[in-house]
Amino acid sequence: MGRRADHDTLLRELATPSAAFQPLYVVSGDEPLLLVEAADAVRARARQDGFTERSSFTLDARADWSQLFAVAQNISLFGDQKLVDVSIPSGKPGKPGGDALQKLCQLISGGQMDGTSFLIQLPRLDKATRNSKWCQALEQVACWVDIQPINRNSLAGWIAQRLKTQDQSLERNSLEWMADKVEGNLLAAHQEIQKLALIYPPGQLSQEELENAVLNVARYSVFDLRDSMLAGHSQRALTVLDGLQAEGEALPLVLWAVGEEVRTLARLSQARQQGQDLSNLFRQYRIFGPREKLVRQALDRIPPQSWPASVLHAHDIDRLIKGLHPSGRQQDPWEEMRRLTMRIAVATQAPRH
Repeated sequence: MGRRADHDTLLRELATPSAAFQPLYVVSGDEPLLLVEAADAVRARARQDGFTERSSFTLDARADWSQLFAVAQNISLFGDQKLVDVSIPSGKPGKPGGDALQKLCQLISGGQMDGTSFLIQLPRLDKATRNSKWCQALEQVACWVDIQPINRNSLAGWIAQRLKTQDQSLERNSLEWMADKVEGNLLAAHQEIQKLALIYPPGQLSQEELENAVLNVARYSVFDLRDSMLAGHSQRALTVLDGLQAEGEALPLVLWAVGEEVRTLARLSQARQQGQDLSNLFRQYRIFGPREKLVRQALDRIPPQSWPASVLHAHDIDRLIKGLHPSGRQQDPWEEMRRLTMRIAVATQAPRH
């Protein structure tokens, strides 16, 4: 019953009406743009197939996992199908969560969850976690989508494929030039590709047109926000965030940049606490140059136990953007974005003597 699929295969299948919607999808990886696209595609197909009810949970080792079964077994008076959307940001459900996931797989395999499908979102998992009982159980039942990073050698081809979907193209040299400019960051590449569609009509674009679009950047960027936040420049960070909002930047893109940084720092902080060598992890996460200095500074100034709350904060903002209302949060997702930005910026400020 379980099987593997990559990002593009999943999107093609979900866009094909004759392809059956599965009872369980697992999306795992560390590329925020592709993760969001995959999860959104599952949700969109669920809506098309009549899954009119949706419940969303962010769970960890300390969570009450029984709520998964409670919401699934709460039969609608109108017989509506349900999608249960589960995020496990740490990738560590603990024993209660592991047991619950195994039980969930047994119920799905036994046909006891008819009318309910599940979407489980995980970060990239290490080998030990992939060999755990709960993970093996998911692999036996789920359509498992591993989101692989797009390396520099593949980035030009990835950009070309994205341009093709909006009926645009570039010469190979121009594709390589653009790949160099975005430095392997898919979020930046996505933004530039969307900009090209807004500025130019379909067809082949020249190098001059590309340079005019890519180099004509807005006054503020999500990377200015990230760096100001990590440097502890709280007022500058808020100024950049307000500028992004005023310029009409999409909040999901802002959240991807900040949220991914928070999740990466949380993993690095946990790894350092466990005595792991950060140099290898920095290479793995493509952290180098001035950004490496800022990341190390943040890790030195913010205690490991503070990061899970920041990760949860980012996930709550995502839920607000999707129209949900997490307990204890403001109704305005931009306001919560300011709070998260200040949480990190203030914590990374240099101590006063």
